[in-house]
Amino acid sequence: MWFRVEPGRGVPIYVQVKEQIRRSVASGILAPGEQLPSVRDLAVQLAINPNTISKAYQELEHEGVVCTLRGRGTFVSDKASTISDRDRLQRLDEAVDRFLVEAYHLRCTSGEVLDSVKKKLREKEQKGEGIDYAGK
Repeated sequence: MWFRVEPGRGVPIYVQVKEQIRRSVASGILAPGEQLPSVRDLAVQLAINPNTISKAYQELEHEGVVCTLRGRGTFVSDKASTISDRDRLQRLDEAVDRFLVEAYHLRCTSGEVLDSVKKKLREKEQKGEGIDYAGK
């Protein structure tokens, strides 16, 4: 698995790593039980400080995306996350807020925002990557 960081992007590097791992898990690129590169290996691969990778892994573990087994490594958590419905919906609201701030700065209209979301949902569904995987 190859990750990439853009130091000049204005987003902290650990957040970039965290989001790439989260997206890889959500899209199935990283499967439950799959081992992630070690902190040291990924830091060398990305030419960044190991503490940066460690912070990303720690936050992902706190969120239930990965689990670390002492002496064995860091693995993608099993499908069942320990995140509560309340926390799950709160994180969704926060993500929507970030999205809407970006849309505001891009001067998008409400119609453009809704059209974009609908288009992306259709594309995901056509690829079999719909968000209705939780049986809801």
